[in-house]
Amino acid sequence: MSTILTGYFETRREAEMSVERLVQEYGVDRSRILVAAAGSDNSAGVEEAGSDTAAGAPTPESRHDAALNGSVMVSVDLADDATAQDVRAAFAEFRAESVDED
Repeated sequence: MSTILTGYFETRREAEMSVERLVQEYGVDRSRILVAAAGSDNSAGVEEAGSDTAAGAPTPESRHDAALNGSVMVSVDLADDATAQDVRAAFAEFRAESVDED
C-alpha cells in the first residue's frame, strides 16, 4: 500500500526547492511528485518570493502581479516507508506550513 505525503508551502520558491531536494539529493522519481495550488485558484503562494520579487539589473522595476491566492501544495507518492523520512526532511527544510499523510 502506498502512502502520499503532502506539504503546503507559503511560496512557490519553497515548494520548488523542496522538489529539487527530493529529486537531486534523495533520488525521488519526479513522476511521483505533484505540484499544484492548494485551492481552486492559480497561486504562487501567499507571499512573493524568488522570481516574483524584484530582480537585479537590468530589470527596470519589480512586478506586483503574482497570483497570491493561497498555499502551494507538493504531494509525493511514496514507493516505500524509508522515503517518507526523506520527504519529511525536505518539507521541513523548506518550511512546509503543514504536512498531511494519506
